[in-house]
Amino acid sequence: MDLPKALLEPPWARKPAPAPSGDEPIIVPGLVPPDDRAVVWEPGEREEWAAVRPFGSWQDGDWEKAAEEFRDGRMGYEPTRAGFLAQAPEHLARPLLAGWEPHVTWDFDHSLRPIVARFETAAWDVSVRLAKQNPYGTGPVVMPFLSADVARMVADWLHRLKSAQKLAHAWFDRHALAAVPYLVPDALGKRVGPRRGAVKALRTIEGDVVGAARVHGDEAAEAVARLLAAAPAGAAPVEPPIRAPSLPRWLDADALPRPVLREGGELPRDAARNLLLALTVSPGARLDATAVVDGAAQVCEPESLTALVWAQFEAWQAAGMPKGSGFVLSALGRFGDDVVVRRLAPLAKEWPGRSGGYSSAVQGLEALVDIGTDLALTHLNGIAQKSRYKGLRGEAQRKLARIAERRGLTPGQLADRLVPDFGLDADGTLTLDYGPRRFVVSFDEQLRPQVADEGGTRRKALPKPGAKDDPDLAPAAHRRFAELRKDVRAVASAEVARLESAMVAGRAWTRDEFGAFLVAHPLMWHLARRLVWLAGDRAFRLAEDRTFADLDDETVEPAASADVRIAHPLLLGDSLAAWSQVFADYEILQPFPQLGRPVHTLADGAGGGLERFEGLTVPTGRFLGLTRTAWKRGAPQDNGIEHWISCTLAPGVTVVVDLSPGIAVGLVDLNPVQTIERVWIGAVPGAPSSAIENGLAGVDPVLVSELLADLTRLTATY
Repeated sequence: MDLPKALLEPPWARKPAPAPSGDEPIIVPGLVPPDDRAVVWEPGEREEWAAVRPFGSWQDGDWEKAAEEFRDGRMGYEPTRAGFLAQAPEHLARPLLAGWEPHVTWDFDHSLRPIVARFETAAWDVSVRLAKQNPYGTGPVVMPFLSADVARMVADWLHRLKSAQKLAHAWFDRHALAAVPYLVPDALGKRVGPRRGAVKALRTIEGDVVGAARVHGDEAAEAVARLLAAAPAGAAPVEPPIRAPSLPRWLDADALPRPVLREGGELPRDAARNLLLALTVSPGARLDATAVVDGAAQVCEPESLTALVWAQFEAWQAAGMPKGSGFVLSALGRFGDDVVVRRLAPLAKEWPGRSGGYSSAVQGLEALVDIGTDLALTHLNGIAQKSRYKGLRGEAQRKLARIAERRGLTPGQLADRLVPDFGLDADGTLTLDYGPRRFVVSFDEQLRPQVADEGGTRRKALPKPGAKDDPDLAPAAHRRFAELRKDVRAVASAEVARLESAMVAGRAWTRDEFGAFLVAHPLMWHLARRLVWLAGDRAFRLAEDRTFADLDDETVEPAASADVRIAHPLLLGDSLAAWSQVFADYEILQPFPQLGRPVHTLADGAGGGLERFEGLTVPTGRFLGLTRTAWKRGAPQDNGIEHWISCTLAPGVTVVVDLSPGIAVGLVDLNPVQTIERVWIGAVPGAPSSAIENGLAGVDPVLVSELLADLTRLTATY
């Protein structure tokens, strides 16, 4: 078969075309661009940017103390610093903005937008610097900016970066003729790089470009007219020579499996090497190798490309995961499948625990995002909820938040859509065909698979294929069960934890969402039917036929407009005992404690009874265990000691537990036992001056109950 030209003649192997006569430089010396800076807003745009909620959000509190932490570096997480600048009092934030030099390479546009809307030109330098570092991710923040430095930067993107073409065109479409005076000195100047970008930009702008250039004089305007006449609009200037990519020393190209062509045979050796070289080229680089990779995808069997990039990944692992090899994980993102997801996700979860492994773990998360299947995003969601590494957990959460934002969803709504159905039947089961016999797989309250024969008799495990079974069907069915068990195990605990968190937080589903993602979903159905739900003030469970049943097993139909939530036992009131009896009669086991969950209320008095926990001695490990939920460790103080943990229940309402001697950062076993010195309620952890006199009055009773349950378990004796 004929191979795509890009596979046989990659861009680095082509000789540069000779310069057309129309691209001869036209020099007018001595021109200087305007030195002003302007922020040009579209109608309503500034208000829209100002309303963006940064990833690092703040609540009113001890701003002076937070500003001190910002200045001395204790507030080290950049999205948190961005959130502070967006929301702190201006007299504190503005001086700190001037010296802020964040070092980030990921998408920071979201966090910068409210800062630009608030401070405009005061946020100019940091915005432009970050846009230069990452045009694709952070570049959109300079859209309102108009100046010589921004015009030169965007013109360079237009000339050099394929990944920023859409953004560059949007910037020049927006500022149009107003950008021309800033471009003309470069377009008619001696410096080759700025001249190429400016000339291409001038040829891109529509309208009377020559007239707009006349602010620099008639000679400059006539020179611009000659430039525009020398080549049609959009004509590309001469490209500088391109350096060919190279393979790393640890990668033996001949040891990797050759991709298989769709029409039979293997990809020729030279073309296969070109593909490997193209995979090493970073997206957005001046050398655009996209056509080579796309050409391989067009003519090769997908499974063989997956095998190639996985073999490359294994070679990278065997070499000790050398740095500067991010292309390996990017290749998995390009050609990976669900088999790769099952192998990659467990590794990425553990990489932060090894020296230098955190950056590889983040790139592994990017690969899961790029693979983009339901299973990949489900694993990403699991890492976001349960990773033992706080940084990786936060990175996964931010990636999911950006995915949700692009889809116009909340993180919870996105999580609903990420639960795979694993090919289960509509009734939530899977039939495995061995030929002469069949087995039915269902799931228990923890989503553990249960196997029964066609007659309904439970079996301890799925039997191995026997001599009388079909030699093709039986082994395939056995492998299908093994994959299903592994896949469901990966999501089960995360989904159970997600529903429990939804009950505590009071998350509500619309009737349509409840029906689509819980009642009708073949896997989530197994959990949903084991819980009591509320629609308005009406409690119900899901009967076997998926109808809504009340305490008397009568069918109920709540109003279509009523949102549905998981009933916390505190909300069931006097009917709690009756519902417990119904579930006992039907022998319904619950995925997490709901009906049998301890319920706590505040004692009378200003402190609500929290003082009863003071003076108690608790192993440090129990406090660390609390941080797997909504509790957070305090900021390190002198000698790296954390003297409190806290839990925010509502905006401006935080419960703080003061500890002695405190938890040592990086050496948690140094002080194996902690004494609870004080339990208090304030607006800001670590700031006793922010204590709230009325305590937890007005806070959701469910959240208060869960808080008291946490403290009760924390201080219980065993």
